[in-house]
Amino acid sequence: MSKEFSEARLDVRAFAQAEGQLQGQAPLSAFSRLAQDAAGQDGEVRWQADGELVAQAGGSGHVWLHLQAEAVVPMTCQRCLTTARIPLEVHRSFRFVADEATAEMEDDDSEEDVLALSREFDLLQLIEDELLMELPVVPRHEACPEPVNMQSSDADFVQAGQEKVNPFAVLRGLDVGKKAD
Repeated sequence: MSKEFSEARLDVRAFAQAEGQLQGQAPLSAFSRLAQDAAGQDGEVRWQADGELVAQAGGSGHVWLHLQAEAVVPMTCQRCLTTARIPLEVHRSFRFVADEATAEMEDDDSEEDVLALSREFDLLQLIEDELLMELPVVPRHEACPEPVNMQSSDADFVQAGQEKVNPFAVLRGLDVGKKAD
């Protein structure tokens, strides 16, 4: 009999011991922080998580979670200001340790990502965190669908600056130095 696991409240150790596998898909709107950066709500996040318990001499073994996620997020292209569909892809593995203090201490010294074990781990929050880190700082198309106007001003703007009359030129025409007789 296989045990059912919930992505919202995942017992990570039991998931790894059972060599569990979860996968799913959800609309972009289900990931509120990711949806805030999107230029629309159309999109979908697909993900898969695999648990693994790696044997350790004299111990209970290392708990691992292997995560894959992908999404296409609509964002505003900073070059042409139209919607660009930005693909995001995550492939990461996380090693779990007993508590938050150990995770913090080991995370600085190890190459892998280290997280604290939990019986109610929110896998969807981890997926959202990882996708958020993949968002580009400046979203843009590889090649914009329409030519981008590279001028900083238009002809009316240039003409307005040329027609401007110097207000002191009027004063030059006044005969201020004459005394009234």
